[in-house]
Amino acid sequence: MSAVVNFRLRNLLGVSGASDVSMIQHSLNRSRLEAMIAMERIAEASPSPRARIAGVVYLLYLLTPVVFLQFIKGFFVGGDAAATAKNILVHQPLWLGLATLLIAVACGIAVTALFYGLFKPVDRSLSLLAAFFNLVALAIEYLRDVNIGSVFHGFYCLLVGYLIFKSTFLPRILGALMAFAGLVGLTSLSPPLAIYLSRYIEVPGFLAELSLCLWLIVMGVNVQRWKEQASAAGRVTNHSK
Repeated sequence: MSAVVNFRLRNLLGVSGASDVSMIQHSLNRSRLEAMIAMERIAEASPSPRARIAGVVYLLYLLTPVVFLQFIKGFFVGGDAAATAKNILVHQPLWLGLATLLIAVACGIAVTALFYGLFKPVDRSLSLLAAFFNLVALAIEYLRDVNIGSVFHGFYCLLVGYLIFKSTFLPRILGALMAFAGLVGLTSLSPPLAIYLSRYIEVPGFLAELSLCLWLIVMGVNVQRWKEQASAAGRVTNHSK
């Protein structure tokens, strides 16, 4: 620590002697070391439980709106959106829709954070970018602009697919399926095209994401390969510093 920092420490903390500053420095170094040890323990912890939790949360995120749509399916009036909305408002309490939305958003935020941690050893920057895209998608969907939200979620699925394909701890076929789900989301760039293709690609896109959920829940990840990739990423980061 430089002399300027020593001087600022004395002024800030009201200490005058070098021994006081040395004691503070020792305390700071010890806290830093303890934090580093804690981070290493977290990194060495088995990722398999976290992967399974991510799978369960992702499944809830996918199924919540599906269950809600099935629940209100009887109130749809073909070709009349206004009558459909009126039926739903009349027969269903407002809190049900709000609760569904909040559950979906909460699960979306949770799975975004879990996936960031899971794929950070593969490429930290891309994993962070993917998390950003999905958080933006959730925010936009919360504001009820589903088309734009679907586009951002499509970019998220594409990035997750690439991260899976680049990883060594998940089957590459899952990466291809997630990339397909991402392309399905990107069709919302043209709403007429999305509506036209929805009958052909909507269900396969949903099943593509569902396959990743089920794999994580049942199989988890290859723990040894995840740790190897995490260690390699850690060495690269330390070397760059």
